[in-house]
Amino acid sequence: MSSALLQRAKGVVVAAVDVYRGTDDGRRLADVLQRMDEPLRVAIAGRVKSGKSTLLNALVGERLAPTDAGECTRVVTWYADGHTYSVTLRLRDGRSTPARFHRDGPSLEIDLGAVAVESIAKIDVTWPTRALRTATLIDTPGVGSMSEQTSARSWAFIAPEDEATPADAVLYLMKHLHATDLEFLRAFHDREVSQPNPVNSIGVLSRADEIGVGRLDAMTSARKVARRLAAEPKVRRVMQTVVPVAGLLAETAATLTEIEVKYLRQIAEHPAGEVDALLLTADRFLTRMPGLGLTELDRRDMLGRFGLFGIRLAVSLLRRRPATTATELARMMTGHSGLDDLLEILRTLFFERRDVLKARSALLAVDAVIRDNPVPGSATLATAVEEVIAGAHPFNEMRVLSSLRAGTVKGRPAALEELERVIGGGGSQLHQRLALSADAGPVAQREAVEETLLRWQKRGASALSDHSLSVAASVAVRSCEGMLEDLRSRS
Repeated sequence: MSSALLQRAKGVVVAAVDVYRGTDDGRRLADVLQRMDEPLRVAIAGRVKSGKSTLLNALVGERLAPTDAGECTRVVTWYADGHTYSVTLRLRDGRSTPARFHRDGPSLEIDLGAVAVESIAKIDVTWPTRALRTATLIDTPGVGSMSEQTSARSWAFIAPEDEATPADAVLYLMKHLHATDLEFLRAFHDREVSQPNPVNSIGVLSRADEIGVGRLDAMTSARKVARRLAAEPKVRRVMQTVVPVAGLLAETAATLTEIEVKYLRQIAEHPAGEVDALLLTADRFLTRMPGLGLTELDRRDMLGRFGLFGIRLAVSLLRRRPATTATELARMMTGHSGLDDLLEILRTLFFERRDVLKARSALLAVDAVIRDNPVPGSATLATAVEEVIAGAHPFNEMRVLSSLRAGTVKGRPAALEELERVIGGGGSQLHQRLALSADAGPVAQREAVEETLLRWQKRGASALSDHSLSVAASVAVRSCEGMLEDLRSRS
């Protein structure tokens, strides 16, 4: 279904390229057509110091993005898979120039040379790595920066005035909910085609370990906060869900070194009470217990890499299993960081929907060109866009999901919860839509689909159902019929 939708959307874009051939719009649409065969584009956005670059490094598994306040953090930077290592500056006047770079420091250092930051539209980093084959990651400057120009770059990228956003989906990082966060995400969704909705946005409660003031149970507290945030109506309207992640811990786990494990073992060998007292504050860790065998520089590096929470956690893990290898410790740290949960949500909500999200992005681009610059043939294109949208069930599911999140579908809470699940609000896989275990057999799957189909047929036909629920029920019925078709094709 989704691959067929992508092909239909491609047909519309091909026709649009022909209509606008020889113009700037035609060249932009040609880029859109090429983009449809590329990996999903996922932008990482958020307020200043929310941990965007740190999370990007954790997702890639390498320390690429600079995490300081250097000039490169003020420019939208794209990280994509490729055959060679390269960095290219894309200038606002349309020119491109290669940039020198090196990895002597903790992250990739890019030399802008004599090129002013203000003249750079974006930076393209090509880095051959498996993690970037599934998605191109886009690091954006901080929203709410004290520099209006820096903040404006993120707004201009996510919600450009005269064209569709280059991002297919967004990971939005926040330490707590701020009015600017909601305004920013509403701008990302402020388009008419297919009524875009929270299906392509995920909230990340970043620096989650700080919520519990670095205690070992900090992530438990963070998960409660994330669940509470995700349930708020104003958040549900702009985000699919909210996931807590200790970004620094995840980044360090992905790049853990043997010397760091050695230092952690040295700390773990001391009495627990003394170590607990040492790790109460950063100042204590830097100045007390000279018998640790760590220099002041070593301690500062450890604090910068792990934070107090990371050191406490790693030491605790090593005490329980003294023979733990560096690889095993890194895996356990990753599990505690929340990164595995985020990766699973990315897989089920973004990557399994990539064809739908890419089709949506392409149709948004065509729609923007038609509205802003109508020419002979535009009306035919507009009709083609409408036909694809009207005939695409995934878009109907997205519309109902948006209405559910906005609170305009009326019904009993249990029915609305099931509706959201059936239309793919918690993932597009059959077992996720039916609340079955992943290993449920075809008989159990078929029985569950048939029961669900019958239930939503009755709700749609019931005179007691609110009109909004009856309309949504027809979409749920079509979703169930699609699941039955899928089961038949498998058998």
